[in-house]
Amino acid sequence: MTAKTAFLGAGLASVMAFGGVAQAADVVIGVPNWPSVRVTAHVIKVVMEDNLGLEVELQNGTNPIVFEAMDSGAMHVHPEVWLPNQVNLNEKFVKDRKTVKMNPNGVAAFQGMCVTEGTAASTGIKSLSDLTDPEMAAKFDTDGDGKGEIWIGAAGWASTNVEKVRAKSYGYAETMNLKEMDETLALAEVDNAVAQNKPIVFFCYTPHHMFALHKLVVLEEPDYDAAKWNVIQPTDDPEWLEKSEAGVAWDLAYLHIHYAAALEESNPAAASLLANIKLDTDTVSSMTYALVVEKQDPEEFAKKWVADNGSLVDSWLQ
Repeated sequence: MTAKTAFLGAGLASVMAFGGVAQAADVVIGVPNWPSVRVTAHVIKVVMEDNLGLEVELQNGTNPIVFEAMDSGAMHVHPEVWLPNQVNLNEKFVKDRKTVKMNPNGVAAFQGMCVTEGTAASTGIKSLSDLTDPEMAAKFDTDGDGKGEIWIGAAGWASTNVEKVRAKSYGYAETMNLKEMDETLALAEVDNAVAQNKPIVFFCYTPHHMFALHKLVVLEEPDYDAAKWNVIQPTDDPEWLEKSEAGVAWDLAYLHIHYAAALEESNPAAASLLANIKLDTDTVSSMTYALVVEKQDPEEFAKKWVADNGSLVDSWLQ
């Protein structure tokens, strides 16, 4: 057993039962660090507890850790796997090892780089390649070092690694400082830039509440071309960045629930539910808006959402 596996196993002990024996939850849901995956996790938890009578636990974890835990049985669900972002993990655990199953009902998602409407007007930026111009890049300089700053995502996101590849491929890795930081902090910087009418450029995606909060402009790029998109993740090759190239727009992504194949035998009702859940981009965006902007408690929101969407939930349980 590796140290990582031991840690995961230890982390799954829940409340202490009578007599001091730790009882593991029936289903453990892995939760990476972005808003939409968190709200979907809570919705799944409520549906399982209310309709299947299961004890469900939420555990934080990065994408690789959640997949490894589903493979070993320490976790059972990843609520939102982005494809092609996590294609390497999908290939390994779904297609090769066959220890993980994928819900076929994907939620369509966009990924790219955005500026605020005010930024576009004040700087004249139109395309992502404009950032390779040192004069344009300097308009996004906030610390006086001559380079601009661009938020490319949070540490641990597969998309953050892809954005490093894209910055290298376009050439703005030479003119811009690539910022990795927690999304909450990054979006607070967007709020401040809007309030102070200052230029800002940042990674953006749907489903997400940011498009409901601010008027955003997506920077233009050449259309996605599979022949020009060769992305390797650091988990697959230590020279991933040097060997990767992606100087075009992202392809349309899809978000899929993944779950441990072992659930089909140990808890077929849970596996059936996870295979049938179907959401859409607008629904997931509105759910994240409720949590992040309206500051609703995720568990209370999930309970109300499930109660208000009984017909949809019933279709998942058939």
